Amino acid sequence: MSPVFSHGDLRLYLLNLLDEGPRHGYDIMQALADRTGGTYTPSAGTIYPRLAKLEEEGLVTKSVDGRKTVYAITDAGRAEVASRAHELEGIEAGLADSVRLIADEVRGSVREAMRSLRADLAAAGRDQQTQETPSARDDDPRSRSREQVSRADAAVNEFRARVRSDLRAHVARGGDLAADVVDDLAAQLDRIARDISRTLRG
Repeated sequence: MSPVFSHGDLRLYLLNLLDEGPRHGYDIMQALADRTGGTYTPSAGTIYPRLAKLEEEGLVTKSVDGRKTVYAITDAGRAEVASRAHELEGIEAGLADSVRLIADEVRGSVREAMRSLRADLAAAGRDQQTQETPSARDDDPRSRSREQVSRADAAVNEFRARVRSDLRAHVARGGDLAADVVDDLAAQLDRIARDISRTLRG
């Protein structure tokens, strides 16, 4: 879910980034992605024309440093940032809300995956009880147990692959993976492990 910069907001935010210090174009794009938790990943075709417009307006200057073009804010640019400080606060608040929503979505996906795993394990247990026939009970108990272990392995591996794929895709898109999301995942996995241990002990 990407934040939508209203008319003029991106222009002001670019000036704000340059007010922190000179930056080259890629650094500006990376800073925007980092500050928004990956919810906004601008292209060069979006950023460079705006930087050129800011230069035309006398709000930024550019210089060449080796193979990089470095942009720096001018006194006029600083004056605009200062005069619109209240607008910047609103922009920052909106971006922070977007990052929190991303974290909530990841946390929700983890919890849904945990519920699915619990349901799969519970269904496996019910199937074992309801599908046993007299002939099955005459079979080697170890063989039946090994079969159920294989089913449990498959369920755990499916869960691991699903969560791993979701997390890696989220991070690859530039999303922020908060520590509390991983802590929540670890805590729920630990609870499930304890529940299974108690069940097995009878």
